[in-house]
Amino acid sequence: MRIVSRRDFVMSASAAALAAAATKSFSAPHMRRVFVASGTPTGILSFDWNPFRGELAAAGVAANVSTVDWICFSPDRKFLFAACEVDSFNGKPTGELASFRVVGGKLEQISGQNSASKGTCHCAIDHTGSVLIAADYGGGSVASFKVTDGKLSPLVWSEHYTVHGPNPDRQEAAHAHFASFSPDNRFAYVNDLGGDMIHIYTFSPETATLKNAGAYKSEPGAGPRTLHFHPNGTTAYSMNEMTSSVDVLKWNQADGSLTRVDTVHLLPPNAPLPDPKDAPQGNTGCDTVIAKDGRFAYFANRGTDFLYSFKADRATGALSPMERTGTGGKTPRNFTLDPSERWMLVADQNSSNLAVFARDPATGKLANEGKTVACPTPMCILFT
Repeated sequence: MRIVSRRDFVMSASAAALAAAATKSFSAPHMRRVFVASGTPTGILSFDWNPFRGELAAAGVAANVSTVDWICFSPDRKFLFAACEVDSFNGKPTGELASFRVVGGKLEQISGQNSASKGTCHCAIDHTGSVLIAADYGGGSVASFKVTDGKLSPLVWSEHYTVHGPNPDRQEAAHAHFASFSPDNRFAYVNDLGGDMIHIYTFSPETATLKNAGAYKSEPGAGPRTLHFHPNGTTAYSMNEMTSSVDVLKWNQADGSLTRVDTVHLLPPNAPLPDPKDAPQGNTGCDTVIAKDGRFAYFANRGTDFLYSFKADRATGALSPMERTGTGGKTPRNFTLDPSERWMLVADQNSSNLAVFARDPATGKLANEGKTVACPTPMCILFT
C-alpha cells in the first residue's frame, strides 16, 4: 500500500492495474475478499484484505455494473445485491437493482430489475433474505422486491413521497436515502432526507408488500440520512445529513415507533464551512458504525472530513464523545470495521481512495493516521 492523492490518481492507469491484479491469488489462508461499490462504469471492485497487516490489495473488477451506490449481502452471504444510480434501465427512466451469486470471492449476476424511479442510492434485505427494499434519492421513492434463491422479482410495491422540508436547495422535494429493518424483522424503515422523516412500515416476507405504520419526524431541515440499530435492541441512531447531528432514538418493539431521546451534534457551534471547491456539499453528516459489543459508535462528517468516536452505553445507547479523526481523504461516503474490529476502513468518495486506520478494540480509539490505496469513487465497503 502507498500514500496516494486524488491528483495522482489516473483512471486509465488504475483500470489497467485493477485488471492485472485480478490474477492475484485468493487462496492465501489469511486473506479475505472485500467488495467495494464504485460510482463509475467499472461497477463493483475486489480487494484482498490482510487482517494481520491491515492492508488492501486490488484484485480486479468483480462485476461490470455501472454506478453502484450501495451493496449488501443476503443473511447467508451467498448472494450480493447492488443499488445502481443509472439514469435508465431496460429502456425506463429508473435506477437498477442487481443481484449476484458469490462464488469463490467472485460475483456472478443472476438478476436485474428496475427501481421505482431515478437516483437509486441504497438497498437493504430483511433478516430472512426474502425482501429487498430500494431507496431512490432523485425520485423520492421506495420499492420492494421478492427475493427467491438470490433472484429479484420485478417491483412488487412502491411509494412516491411528496412531503418536503424547509431548505429550498436540498429539500425541494422528497429524497429517500436509506432502508433498514428492525431487529425483530417486523418493521421496515426508510429515511427521507427531503421530507425530514423516517417512514415506518410493516411488511410481509411472503409477498414483499409494505403497509404504512407511521413516521418519525426529525427537526425541520435536519435531513435524516441513515438509521442504524444498536445491539441492545432498543436504541437506534439516525444520522442527520444537513445538520451533521445524530438523533438518539428509542425503538418501541410493540408498534415500531421511534422516539427521540437526545440529539448529539458532530460540529462545534458556528463551525466554519469548508471551501465549496473542496466540499460542495458543505459540512454534512454521512454514516454510522457501531461496534459489535455496543460499547462504541462512530459517525462520519463530510466537508471537514472526520470520524467522530463515541463511547456508547450498552443499556441505553447514550453517547459520550471521545475524539475526532481524519478520514485519510475527501468525502467519507461509507466506512466499516473489519471482522476483527482491529481496523476501520473508510471509502473516501471524492479523493478516490480507501483508507485503513488501526483500532484498539478495548478502548475504541482509532489511529490518527492511516494507510490509503487507490479506488475509483468508492461508495460502499463490504467484507465477505
